[in-house]
Amino acid sequence: MTDKPLFVTKEQLEDIASRYPTPFHLYDEAGIRNTAHALQDAFSWNEGFREFFAVKANPNPTILRTLMECGCGLDCATSTELLLARAVGARGNDIMFSSNDTPAADFQMADQLGAFVNFDSIDLIYFYRSQVGTLPEVVCLRMNPGGEFEGANQIFDTPQGSKFGMTPDQLTDACRMLIQAGVRNVGLHALLCSNTHGNSYYPALARLLFSEAVRLRRQTGIHVSFVNLSGGIGIPYEPSDEPCDITAIGEGVHAAYEEVLGGANMDDVAIFTELGRFMTGPHGCVVTRVLHLKQTYHDYVGVDTCAADLMRPAMYGAYHHITVVGRPGGPNKTSAPATHLYDVVGGLCENNDRFANGRRLPEVEVGDLLVIHDTGAHGRAMGYNYNGRLRSAEVLLRTDGSYELVRRAESPADYFATLDVTPFFDKLPH
Repeated sequence: MTDKPLFVTKEQLEDIASRYPTPFHLYDEAGIRNTAHALQDAFSWNEGFREFFAVKANPNPTILRTLMECGCGLDCATSTELLLARAVGARGNDIMFSSNDTPAADFQMADQLGAFVNFDSIDLIYFYRSQVGTLPEVVCLRMNPGGEFEGANQIFDTPQGSKFGMTPDQLTDACRMLIQAGVRNVGLHALLCSNTHGNSYYPALARLLFSEAVRLRRQTGIHVSFVNLSGGIGIPYEPSDEPCDITAIGEGVHAAYEEVLGGANMDDVAIFTELGRFMTGPHGCVVTRVLHLKQTYHDYVGVDTCAADLMRPAMYGAYHHITVVGRPGGPNKTSAPATHLYDVVGGLCENNDRFANGRRLPEVEVGDLLVIHDTGAHGRAMGYNYNGRLRSAEVLLRTDGSYELVRRAESPADYFATLDVTPFFDKLPH
């Protein structure tokens, strides 16, 4: 099997692992910055373009600050994510608040911060007015066109089966209600697929949303200020996957823009995105060490991380490539022959706590370092504490080659911090 290149050398990994006990998440600052700049270049034809990074993908403040330094805003879904955005300096139009089934306190905080608010239903618009008062100057509406949409997968259902968004008829009603309430400007948003491959998804979604923008203006007279293409651009998890070409994607959206919006004299519409996985996914990995080898009906490699640090394989059966560090060839060259068939597993009391089933790898020994690739999005962010497992540290590889601990590992005291503890717990190690 072809191995995947790493953004870090064997010597660097061994040095980091000597400073910070495994397992830990490792991020590549240079890769994140390069991806942010490539996205901006791809959409530079649109004067109002802006990426609102999906905070849910990687809510580490250092990562968020890095993306904001690259010109990105932040897309939040909860009041906690709004607090995090505020903590890293985001305000007003730096924030897109995209929520559903939203509590009043979340809307109130979005209002206090002056965020764009992306409404999932007409009912939520009425609810917002009852809890906050006046509506924002620009209101975003989330669309669900229904039916099928090419590219649906196990992560995201077809539009017809999705809980998100409004039907086209509901969008029309919402725009008319907003006009009566004094709102003259709206944005349109839709997320119809997740982790798509190839370069056709964004242009197809853009054409759909652009056409809807033209229809709404003609039928209601409302002005569409922006179209938010949301996320959905995938990354190459498997070595054989072709990466999406963001330049080609930008050109495809541009062609749809000129044809649909330009033809309707609506060439003042800004383009927003809220990518997460595409921005940080390939620029993170989990570094773990082999604890045990077990042979029964399968050959098992037991590692010191588990689904509490990376649940995508357990939750979706998702593929994450694994590199055995230090075997002949090294992680940045052709790997040693993958001669052994292993199940790579963690220590949770759940049979689905697995990172690979029947994966061909070079021969593994106890103590080896393994790298689980492409965990920079929806990795640490989806962590949990089942079995009392403590979530791991996060380390950033800076552009100058230095390392920075950007989140320490959890301690038992963290795990018990929300309990009404007895004096016994005061003696827990920190």
